Amino acid sequence: MSSSDLHRFRQIHLDFHTGPAIPDVGAKFDAKAFAQTLKAAHVNSITLFAKCHHGHLYYETDAPAKHPTMKGGLLEKQIAALKVERIRTPIYISVQCDEYAANTHPEWIALNPDGSRVGRRPLANDSFCWQILDMSSPYVDYLCAQTEEVMKKFGPVDGLFFDMCWDQPSVSNWAKAGMVKAGLNPESETDRATYSRQVSHSYMKRLCDLVATYQKDVPIFFNSRPTIRLSDEKKYLKHVEVEALPSGQWGYQYFPVNIRFVRPLDMPTLGMTGRFHKSWADFGGLRTVPSLHYDCAQALAHGAACSIGDQLHPAGILDKGAYDVIGQVYDYVERCEPFVRDTKAPKEIAVLYAEELPGNHARETFEGVYRALTPLGYQYDFVLPEAKWEDYAVVIVTTATPLTEDLKQRLDAYQKKGGHVLREVTECEASPFTTTYLRFAAEARGALAESDHVFYERGVRMKAQSGDKVLAQIVEPYFERAWNHFCSHAQTPSKLEVSEYAAGVVRGNEALLALPVFLAYARHANLPCRQLVAAALKVLLPKPAIRLEAAKYVEAVANVRPGQRIVHLLSFVPQKKTATMEMVEEAVPARNITLDIKVSQPVKAVTLQPENKSVAFTDADGYVTVKLDWIEGHTMVVVEQG
Repeated sequence: MSSSDLHRFRQIHLDFHTGPAIPDVGAKFDAKAFAQTLKAAHVNSITLFAKCHHGHLYYETDAPAKHPTMKGGLLEKQIAALKVERIRTPIYISVQCDEYAANTHPEWIALNPDGSRVGRRPLANDSFCWQILDMSSPYVDYLCAQTEEVMKKFGPVDGLFFDMCWDQPSVSNWAKAGMVKAGLNPESETDRATYSRQVSHSYMKRLCDLVATYQKDVPIFFNSRPTIRLSDEKKYLKHVEVEALPSGQWGYQYFPVNIRFVRPLDMPTLGMTGRFHKSWADFGGLRTVPSLHYDCAQALAHGAACSIGDQLHPAGILDKGAYDVIGQVYDYVERCEPFVRDTKAPKEIAVLYAEELPGNHARETFEGVYRALTPLGYQYDFVLPEAKWEDYAVVIVTTATPLTEDLKQRLDAYQKKGGHVLREVTECEASPFTTTYLRFAAEARGALAESDHVFYERGVRMKAQSGDKVLAQIVEPYFERAWNHFCSHAQTPSKLEVSEYAAGVVRGNEALLALPVFLAYARHANLPCRQLVAAALKVLLPKPAIRLEAAKYVEAVANVRPGQRIVHLLSFVPQKKTATMEMVEEAVPARNITLDIKVSQPVKAVTLQPENKSVAFTDADGYVTVKLDWIEGHTMVVVEQG
């Protein structure tokens, strides 16, 4: 299978979790209408169900797990109809969620340390709550037999999507025996987590080996695993799918953070969103064209294919309105594809990534990185500390990432070869104040008012050294607020005189920040946090890949490929419509944009794509400059060099 065939840009993930109480499953399926609806919506790949979370099978089989009200095999009919239209049909198999197996073999259900079952309680009917199977039990043999039947019946397959594959600790008899055999203690929470990861890798390898006996190089993806594990688990995968329905539990910050971790892995990748107003199985919930346009534009900007989640009605009918909406978005995606394939991100900033652990606030910290760097126009990736990052121009080390001796040595060697580091300092004495104030140097203040700006998180007491360029100084309060001495409603006011401590300095080719600016920005959205980062990077990275003058809601993502520089501009603003939901109802216009793009060769032409509109430009000092009066939604600025 060619990489272009695998990396199709207009995909659908067609959920079909259908309970046994639903009558006449698939009874109204019309093969011709099914195929034509997808073709008219510009879809060229769709993931179809062999087995759902209910544990039911949707193909013709003698297995008792076949859906009880389905007459004939639905999956066979779907695949046959779509092969005629050359639409790919990867196959979905649920893993740890299988209600049929749980009900017929309750001994296979994973157990919590207190002996209770993992997942749905016996009388509960909560949304997104299923009985969870123990992957150290004989259930794995059952799952493998189902997978083998799929390969025999449908091979060669276009791909396999195994879902619900997280590491699930359990204290079943099988799990306890396995832990003891592995030299682990079932009473230890850490050992239970370690064993659950071993179990996951074991069944992932077993499934890969099983599939390979029937068909080599099948595109396999195991969903529900943290992206931070992908470096270790690439051997089980041919591609990556980043599931992120922004109106569901993921939110609008999940995809742009995780895609920047996945992209440096250099694997075919797709961004999975959903057409639902809320989340999966929101029947009748339909998002707007601009909201899906935004999700797909973000995927394209990072070189990823697009996947839109839908759920087939139990009768077997696609929702016409949903595919009218999807069709408008995928028509646009199709026109963008020639400018997205085979692109690379510039190696500008590597942010050393860390797993969320108790007390390190990693999720919030890296969300703060995204929220701070994106409006500044810098190009950045999230990279594991142990990965190769020495070819980036700047490395950022946050308080969430442990500064081990090995990392210190690598950073020292990197700096000696001319690399630049921005680091949040942790080794100095902690400040006795939870809230302090920043007084910026005039040249570092940017557009901020000349004022002492509050900082809402505790930092450290760092002193500037001779030769340091001081970006901002700390102004301390009179005292720490307490029950018996406080002033006014909130934090204690400042003493007005600067202290002997610096908030941020540039020392050689390293910027040192005495404050957890990224965590604070994620929590408080306080502009001095972002400005301190901007001031530091202006010194460390004076000639970035792009320079952008635009409204701060405009996102700019740069790409390179031979002979071209491509910058995606996105102008959308998610609005908070309820206490917990953000929505995009329409694209937002942005005016008076100036974009400088670093080039390495003479510039022949600049166009806006996919509309193929020529743009006037100037070319000087290693940059091409374009001025745009107006953008709305998404556009690509394509620079032809040579």
